[in-house]
Amino acid sequence: MWKIAVGFVIFAGLAVWMLSKGGDIDMGGEKHGAEATHAPAEAASAATPASASK
Repeated sequence: MWKIAVGFVIFAGLAVWMLSKGGDIDMGGEKHGAEATHAPAEAASAATPASASK
């Protein structure tokens, strides 16, 4: 049983270390509203002519 606890502590420590080295990682979950980041408008308009030509 103690091996499971030690393994969990090591795994959790490794996960926290990797997340801290990762840079700008947002663990806030799904975003809605003004804080949500969207794709540039150019990418959205590039798909429109293909569907309009049908």
